[in-house]
Amino acid sequence: MKKDHIIFSIGRIQYKANSLLTRELKAHHIKGLAPSHGEILGSLMVRGPLPMSEIARIIDKDKSTITALVNKLIKLGYVEKKKHSADNRISLISLTAKGTALKADFQHIAQKLRVQSYKDISDDERETLVRLLNKLSKNL
Repeated sequence: MKKDHIIFSIGRIQYKANSLLTRELKAHHIKGLAPSHGEILGSLMVRGPLPMSEIARIIDKDKSTITALVNKLIKLGYVEKKKHSADNRISLISLTAKGTALKADFQHIAQKLRVQSYKDISDDERETLVRLLNKLSKNL
């Protein structure tokens, strides 16, 4: 890889990671979900109910993208939208029982992705990689 092709390489890594995630979702018989839904579901699994704006901030996507993804998750029965008890202008997104039932599968899939991704990479190399990728992200 040439040093000027790092953005292309990052794109290829994302493509390969999404391919692995898609295969794993299928292997776990999870239908209708794409890797992009996993970021939302994972955030809700870790943090509990969240406003759309907070989900957008956590996963760094614009609100219109989040709205489309959440609407699909609602249609599939994985999440629900309720008005915030203190402020009716805010809608909270939360997992349904069907969404909560995905937690063990998601943990297994995430572990498989981590193991596969970091194979043959030392802890020091991982720290350096994270530091450099954070720097690159800030630059963009």
